[in-house]
Order: sequence, then C-alpha cells, then structure tokens
Amino acid sequence: MSGHGTPIPMTSRRSGPLKGVAEVPGDKSISHRSLILGALAIGETQITGLLEGEDVIDTAKAMRAFGAEVTDHGGGEWSVRGVGVGGFQEPDNVIDCGNSGTGVRLIMGVMATQPITATFTGDASLNKRPMARVTDPLELFGTQAVGREGGRLPMTLVGAADPVPVRYEVPVPSAQVKSAVLLAGLNAPGKTVVIEKEATRDHSERMLAGFGAEITVEDTDEGRVITLTGQPELKPQIIAVPRDPSSAAFPVCAALVTPGSDVLVPGIGLNPTRAGLFTTLRDMGADLTYENEREEGGEPVADLRAKFSPNMKGIEVPPERAASMIDEYPVLSVVAAFATGTTMMAGVKELRVKESDRIDAMARGLRANGVTVEEGADWWSVEGLGPDGVPGGATCESFLDHRIAMSFMVMGMGAQEPVSVDDGSPIATSFPIFEPLMSSLGAQIVRSNT
Repeated sequence: MSGHGTPIPMTSRRSGPLKGVAEVPGDKSISHRSLILGALAIGETQITGLLEGEDVIDTAKAMRAFGAEVTDHGGGEWSVRGVGVGGFQEPDNVIDCGNSGTGVRLIMGVMATQPITATFTGDASLNKRPMARVTDPLELFGTQAVGREGGRLPMTLVGAADPVPVRYEVPVPSAQVKSAVLLAGLNAPGKTVVIEKEATRDHSERMLAGFGAEITVEDTDEGRVITLTGQPELKPQIIAVPRDPSSAAFPVCAALVTPGSDVLVPGIGLNPTRAGLFTTLRDMGADLTYENEREEGGEPVADLRAKFSPNMKGIEVPPERAASMIDEYPVLSVVAAFATGTTMMAGVKELRVKESDRIDAMARGLRANGVTVEEGADWWSVEGLGPDGVPGGATCESFLDHRIAMSFMVMGMGAQEPVSVDDGSPIATSFPIFEPLMSSLGAQIVRSNT
C-alpha cells in the first residue's frame, strides 16, 4: 500500500525491552541510483541488497518502460541491462512513480536531455509536491515541462533534442535537484556544473564516478562545485547496496526510548552526508556506539548498537547539519520528547515540502500526545518530558507519509499510553519489513482493522 488503497490504522504500545539484531533493508537512495545508472550503462549491472520497497520497485518499472531490461532474481538480487546514455525509448504509457519524490525527480533528470516525451504521475501525496524546483533547471537544457498549477504532477516532459550544458547553483540544499541536473548533464555535450552552498548526500557523485563518468568535486569560495563531462559511455557495475541509515533510525531510536533495550543494527551506511542523526543522538547523550567500522562499495559502513538512554539532554541541532539528516527529523523529534530540556531544530524549511509538511504533521501528533512543540517557517523545538514522561494515548494523522507513521509507532513504544496512526500503509514505500522486524525485537505494533 502507498496511499492508493484502504487505510491501515496501526497502534504501538509499550512492551518489554527491545532486544536483538535489526537487519534493516538496503539504502533507498543508493537503490534508486543503482537502477537508473544501470539502465544508462552498456552491459549488465548486478545489484545485491536492493531495497524492495514500493518506491524502488516503481523506479525499476520506469526503467523497463524506458527500454532497459530489469530482472528480479529474488532475495534482493537484481540485474539491469542498460541502453546507454541517451538510449532511452519513449514509454508507451504514463510513468507512475507512486510515493517517490526521489524516483520521479531523478528520472525526469535522465530523460530531460533525450529527444522523447514522457508523462509522470504519482499517488495523492506525490502529486501535491512541487516539481518546479527540478523542472526549472531542466528547462535550461532545453527541456519543456507542462504540469498542473504550482508545477505539480501529473506532468509531461518534452526532452531536449539538442541539449546544451548548464551551470546551475542549487537555491536550497537538495540532493534530488542536484542529482536531476547531473543526470540531465550526462546526455548534454560539454561540461555541466552544479554549485551547492551546503553539501547534500553525495551518492550520485560517488556512483557516477563508479560507473565511469568524468566528474570532479571541488570545495571553493562559491561552495561545492561539481563538474560533469557529458556523453560518457558508462560501464556496468557490481553493486552491494549498504543498509539504509534512514531506516536504521527507527529501531535505533526505539531502543533509545524503550527501557532496558539493547539493539544491534548491522551494516549501516555512514556516509557523512547521511549520518547527521547518529551524530546528533550521541551529542544528546544517547548510548549509541559504532562497531566493526569498515568500507563497502566505496561507502563507510558500521554496525550500530543502541541501548536505552534515560539521560539524554535536549540540544540545539546545528543548522548546517540539516542536509545530512533531513529525513530523520521526525523521529528525532520523538526522541527529543523523551529527553530532558528543549531540542531546537533550525534550518529545516525543506521539511515543509516533503511527502507531507513534516513539521506540521509531527507538531500536531506530538501535541496530541502531551508534548509541547513550538514552530516557525524553518524551525521547530520540542520540550522534553524525560524518559518516562510522554503521556501518549492519541491517534495521529500520517498524511500519507511513511516517516511520520513510523515515528509515531516509535513514540508508542516508550509512551505511557499506546499511540496510534490513522494510516500506516505508506510504510511499505520505504520499509516494507518494518512491522515484522520491530516485532522480532519485542515491539507491540498491531493493525487496528485486523
């Protein structure tokens, strides 16, 4: 389910300690990019550990629609036989990207500089999200975009028949926008340059280099300058997808707020552009340690051990850390409710235009469960109630947002009374094994309509 079908109400209640090993799924960001760059290579790319959530499956379907041969071999093992840079065929039907903002924006980037036309749509949540932040720079290449008012899906893109390279400064920190422009630059002659004032997750740059693209990254007075030479021949790769730090956030945070817990989350990608949450939790005094630190597939990886942490303190999260943990602020706000003192989160206006307005969604649910929250356009603060001080007892609206739903399920594990969400079905978009995995650790999550 991804917001297309019948809602699935869920309730989470306090249980005994969470214990055991939480093997979370593969990294969603890397999974999307593995399929897309595999489709642009000449030959067969082999992928293990692919996240088989709905978002990534929708990207796999899209790559097939554009002419790549994408095969599911079972157990997270996939292969992609690519069509080469500039080799996409025009799809026969509308491309449905479900709930995935990453998927649709990256795919738009790839096709923007190819002489084909495609129409994109998504679920109710995705169709509310702004696409102009991507289509505006894509139009600089010569692409045409026609969508609903406010630059929203459904939207048709007419790819540039004679694309030109661009130089683009990203106005707000966004790995999706940066990646869309870089992917568009692949089929443009000459050098495409992207400048970002604040570094965002760099999976695209790492993976483009791995596939054989000529790409350089330089820190300058202007900011981070990324230069891509267009029209390369990408070479197929063997990719082992590390486990997703954004998914790891939920069992880690659940262990921190549930008395007596001790949970090991193995093989988590700790790319510095993604690991801001774990740094922040340790700053708050969380009992969170890195074990068996290593490198896999060019990405830093470690096993995370999280234990119940009754002495966490509220902190002011550095605004410059926002880009490295933007998806984790909802669950961080839950942890903040179990800390002592105030946690301030600033520089987070990007949260207003995610799958939902995540500041508003979390503020509503936290307040309903007895937590004091203050908020502004690009900041919010949570007043901690201590390790046993969160009342709970309310039903929260998930707004068709997987991270909102999972965050409130984590809250229920440590609150005095059960916490519910009106619809947990979107969880399947990014973390399809969330319920059984958390149950295996000892959590009590029930579907209210079963």
